[in-house]
Amino acid sequence: MRAIDILFEDGEALVIDKPAGLPLDPPRKGGPSLQDELPFLRLGFAREPQPVHRLDHDTSGCLLLARNPKALKRFSLAFEERRVAKRYLGLVAGPVAADEGTIDLALSKISSEKDGWRMIPARKGKPAITHWRKLAERDGLTLVEFRPETGRTHQIRVHAASGLGTALMGDPVYGDGKGAWRTMLHAAGLTVTREGKADIVAVSPLPADFAALGFKDNV
Repeated sequence: MRAIDILFEDGEALVIDKPAGLPLDPPRKGGPSLQDELPFLRLGFAREPQPVHRLDHDTSGCLLLARNPKALKRFSLAFEERRVAKRYLGLVAGPVAADEGTIDLALSKISSEKDGWRMIPARKGKPAITHWRKLAERDGLTLVEFRPETGRTHQIRVHAASGLGTALMGDPVYGDGKGAWRTMLHAAGLTVTREGKADIVAVSPLPADFAALGFKDNV
């Protein structure tokens, strides 16, 4: 078991601080995954908590887990109905000219035997909208806040590369994969509204690999 910080906890929800490099599902080639940690995250409850949404293998930060099937259904519906506010921080491997904006690029999945699968901007793809704001620049890198309105696979990664014109640092699929051991994307905040209960609100501190490059979370 690895140490996983809990950012929010009540009778129906956990928000954990997922470490970068920990996949949700067991890798085909073997190795650790979040599934290995679920028994330890019961924390006295009868059932193992289950992830409500997904974060990429490389992405760190806020991940919502439901502690029972009814909560899983309600939280999943909240994501579908866009009643969830998500805040990401990403390190872009280059300058960004504007200070803020909105990227509206529909996305579609393509695959090939040689390159595997990826998401691409496509006029007939599924709608994908991301609001962004530049926070800081340092040594040719830019710290950007991303607030996705939709939740498409690899949305922020594609929108950085094709919308901002510069991929996230370390991204091996939509960028050159250089400069970092992982794609530099962090799920910094998560808010889920609930009827009759207080909102689920979780904030994850900026990871050490961002800080080591001289960045801090400028709200």
